[in-house]
Amino acid sequence: MQRIHLSESQRVHNPRVSKVIERILNLLAFLLTVGRPVSAEEIRFTVAGYEQSEDEAFRRMFERDKELLRQLGISLELQATDAFEVEYGYVVPEGGYELPDPGLTDEERAALWLAAQAVRLGGQPSGPEAIFKLGGVPGSIGGEPLAANLGEEVGLLGDLFTAVVEHRIVDFSYRDTPRAFKSYGLVHRRGHWYLVGSLVSGDIRAFRVDRISDLSLRQAAGAFERPADFSVEGSIPDAPWEAGPEDLTAEVLFDAEVAWWARREMGANAEVTEEADGIRARIPVAHVDAFIGWLLGFVDQAEVVSPLELRERLLARVGSAS
Repeated sequence: MQRIHLSESQRVHNPRVSKVIERILNLLAFLLTVGRPVSAEEIRFTVAGYEQSEDEAFRRMFERDKELLRQLGISLELQATDAFEVEYGYVVPEGGYELPDPGLTDEERAALWLAAQAVRLGGQPSGPEAIFKLGGVPGSIGGEPLAANLGEEVGLLGDLFTAVVEHRIVDFSYRDTPRAFKSYGLVHRRGHWYLVGSLVSGDIRAFRVDRISDLSLRQAAGAFERPADFSVEGSIPDAPWEAGPEDLTAEVLFDAEVAWWARREMGANAEVTEEADGIRARIPVAHVDAFIGWLLGFVDQAEVVSPLELRERLLARVGSAS
């Protein structure tokens, strides 16, 4: 069995992979924020990375990128750009990607710009193009970026991106255990990248990328096919307490001051009703410790109503910490 072993410098500074990833992210940022179908011609002259003087060169690049997005579980659809249906443009279908149109204010765009400048991918400052697609930044923002280097994780993402696109089996260590894995997709959730797919033995799994080590790609491309009904986005729970061996439904009262934050964090599977002084939420819980850890962040502004078992475990955690 032959494997490809990339050095650290190759993983972090592969210019070809970096350009492809940056171009696709720019394309997604543009499509997710423009709010209407856009023609291929508009994409060509608006999205950074498509600066092709020849029509055929652009067409080949755009077709490759659309295929890469499909393989990653993100499809583009054609919709009419006007009521007469004379011209058609591309959109990301509703539910086809987890990011909604953010509708950022000037203050929020400024904060996003600062965050983007504070992170260097593989030692290089991130480019401004994606921020421009989100509406730009106030003129007062500028200067040299800060230096939080993501380093090795960026190299892993480049290699894993290749494995997903080319359907290569990867080998790596995770918590000191060797794994052989069929990579179906990459998902970003709650500040972390996850590799999702199946072990060669057949079990569907998800692994946090920053905990992967000793990664290598096997030589053979096309070594597997992703199941047609596999959902990359659905492979990672919305909330960390939704994955686990337990099965209960928590009923929690949140004060009005923290209700907005609770709604944002509790996941799509929660049922919420309005109360006079806040909200009442019924939340599926499969990992009680993770759920209690989240509730503790609300201090005394969240009250577990039921079940009694969960309420007692929460009180015990608070007692042991005091």
